[in-house]
Amino acid sequence: MHARTTTLQAEPGKIDDGIAYVRNEVLPRVTDTDGCVGMSLLVDRESGRCIATTAWESEEALRASAETVRPLREAAERALGSTGSSVDTWEVAVVHRDHALPEGAFARVTWLSGDSNTADRAVEMFRMGVLPKVQELPGFCSASLLVSAEAGRAVGTVMFETREQLVDSREAATRIRSAASKEAAATVDDVAEMEVAFAHLHVPEMA
Repeated sequence: MHARTTTLQAEPGKIDDGIAYVRNEVLPRVTDTDGCVGMSLLVDRESGRCIATTAWESEEALRASAETVRPLREAAERALGSTGSSVDTWEVAVVHRDHALPEGAFARVTWLSGDSNTADRAVEMFRMGVLPKVQELPGFCSASLLVSAEAGRAVGTVMFETREQLVDSREAATRIRSAASKEAAATVDDVAEMEVAFAHLHVPEMA
């Protein structure tokens, strides 16, 4: 399984209209593309940062879709008041769901970087050191890890039922993140807490 993430800077005042456009216009067309197995959208209403993720059955399907999704991405940028976006591609390394996301769910996203062995170390650490601990946190719904072996990068996402539970988990998440990044010899580049606008991903369990 592979994924494409598109990060863009939206105008905060256009986020609601942008979410509606992406959900109603972009999502159906993307998921109708051969090899697509779903899409999600995370938003930060204060900063305007938005992250759209599409999941694909294979690297071939992801690459073949590049030109098809380009105009959809540009239309989403216009709807959200963004002048551009950055696109990254990943291998889906770990996916674990405890239960379905309710309305009002929130996510914590952590970006890590390191050397050519970072991806392998991050996968092992996420499975053995992160998942068992985050599953115990109140409100935990799901967790995933995407990796780019060539770039030595990884991005982990943990989702909670409510914003309050996400906030309450900050101290524990800091401890877990610190230990995991040290063990994986990786640098934590960024951490974001974001609203789950929607998540229609049909990626199988990969824990």
